[in-house]
Amino acid sequence: MEQDVEQGEIRVIPVPGIPEVDEGGDLAVLIGAALASSGITLEDGDVLVVTSKIVSKAEGRRVAAADREDAITAETVRVVATRPYPGGVTRIVENRQGIVQAAAGVDASNTPDGTVLLLPVDPDASARALAASLRASTGARIGVVITDTLGRAWREGQIDLAIGAAGVRVFDDLHGSRDTFGRELLVTKTVLADELASAGDLVKGKTTGVPVAVVRGFDRGVVDDLDTPARAISRTGERDMFRLGTDEAILLGRSEERAVPAFRSLALRGLRTPDLVDVVVLPLPPGTSHSASEWVDAAFDRRPPRWARGLAGIAPFDAARSRVAEARDLLADELGSEVLLVADTPAVEARLALAVDAEAGLVRVTTALRMRTAEGRAPGPVTRLLHPVAIRTLLARATRTLARSRD
Repeated sequence: MEQDVEQGEIRVIPVPGIPEVDEGGDLAVLIGAALASSGITLEDGDVLVVTSKIVSKAEGRRVAAADREDAITAETVRVVATRPYPGGVTRIVENRQGIVQAAAGVDASNTPDGTVLLLPVDPDASARALAASLRASTGARIGVVITDTLGRAWREGQIDLAIGAAGVRVFDDLHGSRDTFGRELLVTKTVLADELASAGDLVKGKTTGVPVAVVRGFDRGVVDDLDTPARAISRTGERDMFRLGTDEAILLGRSEERAVPAFRSLALRGLRTPDLVDVVVLPLPPGTSHSASEWVDAAFDRRPPRWARGLAGIAPFDAARSRVAEARDLLADELGSEVLLVADTPAVEARLALAVDAEAGLVRVTTALRMRTAEGRAPGPVTRLLHPVAIRTLLARATRTLARSRD
């Protein structure tokens, strides 16, 4: 647990007078001269908030681009979401820096026509170099935050956030501390670097030609160590709970659904427009049989509990006539690793297929029903809810039976 940053008066000071930055420009020298001409002397605990544009220009990240879209594609690692608009398509992507933002951070503003600015290759490294140089030249224990403009999920508009940091506490982790009522805080983790970035933008702006600001009075947010990366803020990979946009997630689900082997199951062969299809997939226990026939014998004989047999047969229609769980003698087909059971009556066509996918390590049970007459009542919500439970119970029982037979 880190110590909470003390509250107090904070000043945000613009730093005017920074000229147009060219490739190879020394930002520490340029910023130092602008500070001197403005009468600003850096002090211990100051945080320099620097827009990424001047960093990109100094590092030669201005590139010719007749089409900004091509530059966005080149900087994209992963597409999160796209939305058309009258002038083109907005792309929310993860870029090479691990940041999820619109257009991969490629910017055509504040740069000549026919060119675009890419983000610094490593904003944290850029921040470390700048902080080290300014600490050496001024003797002040300062921190640096490099910013870019980003949108935020669920909120309109954009704000400046941290994409690079050095010498600052990126997070204020309050986990384990207590609030004013004595309750333990479990998840509160303030992103100080982002708050500093947004504070600096209040005086920098996008159209004023002021790309640098000094945040003063936040001494406890500055640390000796320059290795305090802002990249740690980005939530990607397994921690990303919103990895895809809504439309993209739906399209992916549909494509995966088409690829799931269950939808090529024997249970659906020749069954026109079924009224119910249910698929249960479980891991294949290590060392158990790869024979679908043995799994059928172990799972769907006459000995399981009555409630499981009934629901597995898609009760509560006439269980005596349509109980698939008691129809193992009606073996209709076996194709590779899948066995099909058929229990047809004048009222309902019932199919249950069990497949073993040894390569993927899965056992799959597909149940399909089609009502032939009004006498065969469609399954109600309780049956639909409990049917998978019954199948899982029967498969668990089969696992134990097969394990005993192996011993």
